[in-house]
Amino acid sequence: MRILVYGAGVLGSYLAHELVRVGHNVTMLARGQRADELEKNGNVIRHYFQFKTTVHNVRVIRELEPDDVYDLIFVVMKYPDFEAVLPALAANHSRHVVIMGNNASPQDMQTYLQAHSPVTKHVAFAFQSIAGWRENGLVISVRGPRTKINIGGLGEDLSWRPFIDQALANTKYAWTYQNNMNEWLKSHYVMILALNSIASTYNGNLRKAAKDRKLLHLVIHAMDEGHQVLEKNGFTVTPAAQKQFARKNRKLFYILLKMMLSIPISRILLSDKAVSANEVTALQQAFAELKKSANMATPHWDELQQYSPPERQSS
Repeated sequence: MRILVYGAGVLGSYLAHELVRVGHNVTMLARGQRADELEKNGNVIRHYFQFKTTVHNVRVIRELEPDDVYDLIFVVMKYPDFEAVLPALAANHSRHVVIMGNNASPQDMQTYLQAHSPVTKHVAFAFQSIAGWRENGLVISVRGPRTKINIGGLGEDLSWRPFIDQALANTKYAWTYQNNMNEWLKSHYVMILALNSIASTYNGNLRKAAKDRKLLHLVIHAMDEGHQVLEKNGFTVTPAAQKQFARKNRKLFYILLKMMLSIPISRILLSDKAVSANEVTALQQAFAELKKSANMATPHWDELQQYSPPERQSS
């Protein structure tokens, strides 16, 4: 398949690696220094837990032209960056697009692409569970043996699923189709915003945060309130276990959260750099609109946003 990975950060670079590895004709869209790195050195990835480095040469473009057609386009970037690329995606004559990443407004994106495209646009949304960072021209990829992808449409059946299945076949991805990715993505970013507060409160010192009992309980109660905001707006929290965990299994949630904050891998998965500051701000703004629409009190959520650690907390 001829596939474009639009975006060359940590997530896009790993996706391109997997697609090249199984034999697809992959192009990456990148700009500036990142494009220079890819053209000069290839897509270099250090696989953190696998203790290996891979290099794949890929075709690199800096702009997407309307007549540069692909079987499938994966758009992989931060939520606040999506809006700027929608016009180029809409103008392009490729028919199958997967928008991958945190996303508070998938319905608006799909509507825009379908309304402004000269061809019929089939749009799906996805999220891959992987972490990492970039340094010195290479990507550090932090993942297990199989990386999970949740993917789907916005309540409709994806009749073009075979394109996605063909693209991901034989990769080290395990993908699950969701009936409504709008609900899944909203549920996910509510969880992300609550958990992100832990690291930001303690400037990334998760071991210190793990000792703050009030903070952890605030996070759990705030997450439950976030779920209630979604429900008040007519959304179903997805997966259902996420809601049940925060609402009915709070003691267990507290214990597991405290344990997770004490292990080294949390410095990557739950650090204050796991989700960029501008993405957090954009997601918070989107949640504020949902909260306004729900017209309900969220005292724990509000307190969490203003929470400061007690001065008596030792290092």
